Amino acid sequence: MALDLSSLSDAVASLESALDVADRFIDSEKFTKNEINVIKAGVIQNFEFTYELCWKFMKRWLDINHSESFTAGITRKQLFRYALENLLIEDFDRWLAYHELRNKTSHTYDELISAEIFKSARQFHNDAKMFLKAIEKKND
Repeated sequence: MALDLSSLSDAVASLESALDVADRFIDSEKFTKNEINVIKAGVIQNFEFTYELCWKFMKRWLDINHSESFTAGITRKQLFRYALENLLIEDFDRWLAYHELRNKTSHTYDELISAEIFKSARQFHNDAKMFLKAIEKKND
Protein backbone atom coordinates (compact mmCIF):
# COMPACT_ATOMS: atom_id res chain seq x y z
CA MET A 1 0.00 0.00 0.00
CA ALA A 2 1.47 3.33 -1.08
CA LEU A 3 1.58 6.24 1.32
CA ASP A 4 0.04 9.57 0.34
CA LEU A 5 3.12 11.76 0.61
CA SER A 6 1.43 15.02 -0.39
CA SER A 7 1.40 16.48 3.14
CA LEU A 8 5.09 15.68 3.58
CA SER A 9 5.92 17.16 0.18
CA ASP A 10 3.92 20.30 1.03
CA ALA A 11 5.69 20.66 4.39
CA VAL A 12 9.15 20.36 2.83
CA ALA A 13 8.18 22.96 0.21
CA SER A 14 6.78 25.27 2.90
CA LEU A 15 10.00 25.05 4.90
CA GLU A 16 11.98 25.89 1.76
CA SER A 17 9.75 28.89 1.14
CA ALA A 18 10.13 30.08 4.74
CA LEU A 19 13.92 29.78 4.48
CA ASP A 20 13.94 31.71 1.21
CA VAL A 21 11.84 34.51 2.72
CA ALA A 22 14.07 34.60 5.79
CA ASP A 23 17.16 34.89 3.61
CA ARG A 24 15.67 37.88 1.77
CA PHE A 25 14.61 39.58 5.02
CA ILE A 26 17.88 38.99 6.83
CA ASP A 27 20.00 40.16 3.90
CA SER A 28 17.96 43.34 3.64
CA GLU A 29 18.62 46.27 5.93
CA LYS A 30 15.03 47.50 5.64
CA PHE A 31 13.63 45.41 8.47
CA THR A 32 13.78 45.79 12.22
CA LYS A 33 15.16 43.15 14.53
CA ASN A 34 11.60 42.39 15.68
CA GLU A 35 10.43 41.85 12.11
CA ILE A 36 13.36 39.53 11.42
CA ASN A 37 12.61 37.62 14.63
CA VAL A 38 9.04 37.07 13.44
CA ILE A 39 10.36 35.65 10.16
CA LYS A 40 12.78 33.40 12.03
CA ALA A 41 9.91 32.19 14.22
CA GLY A 42 8.09 31.19 11.05
CA VAL A 43 11.09 29.15 9.94
CA ILE A 44 11.23 27.47 13.34
CA GLN A 45 7.51 26.66 13.17
CA ASN A 46 7.99 25.15 9.69
CA PHE A 47 10.94 23.16 11.03
CA GLU A 48 8.76 21.77 13.84
CA PHE A 49 5.93 20.78 11.54
CA THR A 50 8.16 19.25 8.88
CA TYR A 51 10.20 17.31 11.44
CA GLU A 52 7.01 15.88 12.96
CA LEU A 53 5.76 14.73 9.56
CA CYS A 54 9.14 13.22 8.67
CA TRP A 55 9.37 10.94 11.68
CA LYS A 56 5.69 9.99 11.42
CA PHE A 57 6.17 9.01 7.77
CA MET A 58 9.27 7.02 8.69
CA LYS A 59 7.18 5.10 11.19
CA ARG A 60 4.28 4.63 8.75
CA TRP A 61 6.64 3.32 6.07
CA LEU A 62 8.20 0.87 8.54
CA ASP A 63 4.72 -0.19 9.74
CA ILE A 64 3.70 -0.98 6.16
CA ASN A 65 6.96 -2.54 5.01
CA HIS A 66 7.77 -4.47 8.17
CA SER A 67 4.88 -4.54 10.62
CA GLU A 68 3.18 -2.43 13.24
CA SER A 69 4.51 -4.77 15.90
CA PHE A 70 8.00 -4.06 14.57
CA THR A 71 7.64 -0.37 15.43
CA ALA A 72 5.37 -0.63 18.46
CA GLY A 73 6.90 1.24 21.36
CA ILE A 74 10.19 2.08 19.67
CA THR A 75 12.09 5.19 20.66
CA ARG A 76 12.89 7.93 18.20
CA LYS A 77 16.52 6.78 18.31
CA GLN A 78 15.47 3.26 17.26
CA LEU A 79 13.19 4.69 14.60
CA PHE A 80 16.06 6.66 13.07
CA ARG A 81 18.30 3.61 13.24
CA TYR A 82 15.71 1.54 11.32
CA ALA A 83 15.23 4.41 8.84
CA LEU A 84 18.99 4.43 8.25
CA GLU A 85 19.08 0.64 7.83
CA ASN A 86 16.27 0.91 5.28
CA LEU A 87 18.05 3.73 3.40
CA LEU A 88 15.38 6.30 4.17
CA ILE A 89 17.90 8.68 5.78
CA GLU A 90 21.64 9.14 5.37
CA ASP A 91 22.81 10.54 8.69
CA PHE A 92 21.58 9.01 11.94
CA ASP A 93 23.36 11.55 14.18
CA ARG A 94 21.86 14.56 12.42
CA TRP A 95 18.35 13.16 12.82
CA LEU A 96 19.00 12.65 16.52
CA ALA A 97 20.15 16.26 16.68
CA TYR A 98 16.96 17.40 14.89
CA HIS A 99 14.95 15.51 17.51
CA GLU A 100 16.79 17.37 20.28
CA LEU A 101 16.20 20.67 18.50
CA ARG A 102 12.51 19.86 18.13
CA ASN A 103 12.33 19.30 21.87
CA LYS A 104 13.88 22.74 22.37
CA THR A 105 11.34 24.56 20.18
CA SER A 106 9.09 25.23 23.15
CA HIS A 107 11.91 27.48 24.37
CA THR A 108 12.05 29.69 21.29
CA TYR A 109 11.73 32.72 23.56
CA ASP A 110 15.37 32.01 24.43
CA GLU A 111 17.38 33.86 21.80
CA LEU A 112 20.31 31.41 21.84
CA ILE A 113 18.08 28.36 21.42
CA SER A 114 16.12 30.13 18.71
CA ALA A 115 19.31 30.95 16.85
CA GLU A 116 20.52 27.34 17.11
CA ILE A 117 17.27 25.98 15.69
CA PHE A 118 17.14 28.59 12.94
CA LYS A 119 20.74 27.87 11.96
CA SER A 120 20.03 24.12 11.73
CA ALA A 121 16.84 24.54 9.70
CA ARG A 122 18.69 24.78 6.36
CA GLN A 123 20.55 21.48 6.88
CA PHE A 124 17.34 19.89 8.14
CA HIS A 125 15.57 21.04 4.99
CA ASN A 126 18.22 19.33 2.87
CA ASP A 127 17.89 16.12 4.89
CA ALA A 128 14.09 16.29 4.77
CA LYS A 129 14.24 16.63 0.96
CA MET A 130 16.56 13.61 0.77
CA PHE A 131 14.18 11.66 3.02
CA LEU A 132 11.23 12.63 0.82
CA LYS A 133 13.08 11.44 -2.31
CA ALA A 134 14.07 8.18 -0.62
CA ILE A 135 10.57 7.41 0.60
CA GLU A 136 9.10 8.32 -2.82
CA LYS A 137 11.41 5.76 -4.45
CA LYS A 138 10.41 3.07 -1.94
CA ASN A 139 6.71 3.94 -1.84
CA ASP A 140 4.98 1.05 -3.56
